[in-house]
Amino acid sequence: MDDAPFDPAPVLGQIASATDDLLAGAARLDDADMRAPSLLPGWTRGHVLTHLARNADGGTRLLTWARTGEESHEYPSMEARAAEIEAGSGRGAGELVADVRAAADRFAAAYALMPAEAWEHVVQWTSGVRRPAVRAADARLTEVLVHHVDLGGGFTPAHWPPEFTARLLGRVVTSFAQREDAEALRIRLHAIDTGIQYGDGSTIVRGPQAALLAWLMGRSNGDGLKTDDGTPLPSPPFLF
Repeated sequence: MDDAPFDPAPVLGQIASATDDLLAGAARLDDADMRAPSLLPGWTRGHVLTHLARNADGGTRLLTWARTGEESHEYPSMEARAAEIEAGSGRGAGELVADVRAAADRFAAAYALMPAEAWEHVVQWTSGVRRPAVRAADARLTEVLVHHVDLGGGFTPAHWPPEFTARLLGRVVTSFAQREDAEALRIRLHAIDTGIQYGDGSTIVRGPQAALLAWLMGRSNGDGLKTDDGTPLPSPPFLF
């Protein structure tokens, strides 16, 4: 979506497919499973699913803002976001899954209402960052695919679509290059399965692209990766 004109239909299809896969996996979990820790520190699976539902609603509000011109913020505040996630995390498995499904349907309905020109309208995320609404589509796909891994139910970074992994890997490398707390990440990545290189640092890290992205995003300890000079992998700061 970075280099070509945005075509909303196939991206919505990708979001729908990723959501269906996530819901199918979540539907196999019972109430006890929802209380168990996710792969995100401090969050149960119930926290992850509640976050995914509220994130869809936040995305719906951003799309509505872009379409109508009336400000409709993603969340009232970061504190309100955290409170909503905590309040919803203890629900039963059926209610959690139904909430994610209903919120995803609302997002898809808002998405379908977007006229072509509205995707370029600038809206503001809760962090204060202002971007064209088109980023809400990419952000939702990222949330669903990454947090599906966090459920710890057998869906792993290796299941991420290759084109998604390649695109997000480039963005993550760029993001770390701009962060003052990520000097150790001034590296060059070489994806051995695609041959693509990312970054321009002096230290080269090699491995499959999904393993590289999972490590940078804190979803693995770097298994399957190695540096050319034999030095230990640096520890990436938290991304999301």
